[in-house]
Amino acid sequence: MMETGKPSFIQNYLIYFAWIVSVVATSGSLYFSEVLGFIPCDLCWYQRIFMYPLSVILGIAAYYNEKSLKKYVLPLSIIGGSISLYHYMLQKIPGFVEIKPCTQGVPCNVDYIDWLGFITIPFLALTAFLLIIMCMLLLKPSNSQNNEN
Repeated sequence: MMETGKPSFIQNYLIYFAWIVSVVATSGSLYFSEVLGFIPCDLCWYQRIFMYPLSVILGIAAYYNEKSLKKYVLPLSIIGGSISLYHYMLQKIPGFVEIKPCTQGVPCNVDYIDWLGFITIPFLALTAFLLIIMCMLLLKPSNSQNNEN
């Protein structure tokens, strides 16, 4: 039995896991563009706008063991995840090809990678956003923080 008031092992490391996910996603996007030379489309840039700050916010929260950060992280993750889902649908659902959000530069429906027939860059971003969202939904504020406020 778990003692009441004592956070579980998972609760202790949710912020760290979310931070690692955001750092891997940020590093991956930089690797694809800066090392492999993949030019990001407009939707990729929007996804980056929502992922990159998560690396900083979650890193600071992990360092200070700050657990009341849902109000900052969830909006960024949900909006970024929605953009990723839309981007993925543009790539994989033929009817969406008619919608052209990227009018200049690289088309948004281009698959730079297509691993196993379904894993693309927007799919990877969507997975990262969903993992961060799940971590935030599972995260419970610590009792000591509630007593201090």
